[in-house]
Amino acid sequence: MSDSRTELSQLGEFGLIARIKSKFENINSSTLEGIGDDAALIDAGEKTFLVSTDMLLEGIHFDLSYMPLQHLGYKAVAVNVSDIAAMNGTAEQIVLSLAISNRFSLEAVDSLFEGIHAACKNYNVDLVGGDTSSSAAGLVISITVLGRAPKEKIVKRSGAKANDILCVTGDLGAAYMGLQVLEREKQVFLSNPDMQPDLEKYEYLVGRQLKPEARMDIIHELRDKNCLPTAMIDISDGLASELFHLGKNSNLGVKIFEDKVPIDHDTFETAIEFKLDPITCALHGGEDYELLFTINPADYEKIKNHPDIHFIGHMHNDATQHVLVTKQETIVPLQAQGWNHF
Repeated sequence: MSDSRTELSQLGEFGLIARIKSKFENINSSTLEGIGDDAALIDAGEKTFLVSTDMLLEGIHFDLSYMPLQHLGYKAVAVNVSDIAAMNGTAEQIVLSLAISNRFSLEAVDSLFEGIHAACKNYNVDLVGGDTSSSAAGLVISITVLGRAPKEKIVKRSGAKANDILCVTGDLGAAYMGLQVLEREKQVFLSNPDMQPDLEKYEYLVGRQLKPEARMDIIHELRDKNCLPTAMIDISDGLASELFHLGKNSNLGVKIFEDKVPIDHDTFETAIEFKLDPITCALHGGEDYELLFTINPADYEKIKNHPDIHFIGHMHNDATQHVLVTKQETIVPLQAQGWNHF
């Protein structure tokens, strides 16, 4: 047995996932797509089952000193529904596993489930089961989401073609800047408990961090306009990381333009206040849960006037080149510097 030790940080999250995937092969014909996309695809006759899971850990993914339990419950559901949206599917059920310590009261647990219930109602999702356990080290929430979509309407990360237009919904970087505001106010409070948090100016940013929304509205609108994306992913780890995923899975390069990346005014101004580059926040911040997708240029006319869809670049044939064209028209390589769990 070798004495050598490899640190997980050397692989990173995506490297670890790739390593796990390499050790398994699908043996059931009903498994249409396994590890490697926003959701697994399971054959279910005329439609395809979509299955995804996300785990939220106290101290890693959330801080209860500023995350209300109702918002946490809502967010836990929303981020799972977002994975189903990214496959162009509709979420229908969730299964919830909860590990909780005795420092939480029944009233606190009720607050958590108020948020879960509100999200289930908003996204038309049923809570159909799960598991509960005690925890010696904080709160852990794990949700598995089940959804469906017609086989011919499934959108993977791997379907983009050269010259397809890159589209993104909403605006980017707001959730990251909301986190910076919350962390700053926490430090102010810890140094002087008599100081009250000053969040009114940052309401939009804080809301994007504490209570994100899955963009099922966009999925429904694209269907109404008969516009089927060629590839799609949700933006959880930052725009740059997700662009790399689309490029790698579709074996293509990406080219985006800085002046086309949507950044809200509040995000821009707050980034400057924190002495951060706004475009860096948009590229690498994460947790926006907007949708990044590609469309055939022939479909551009169908959605060109949509107020919440932005056209930021295109795919190209050189799979080794993922680049950003700056406002000064300088071409710089993109780097995937989003959240690294290890």
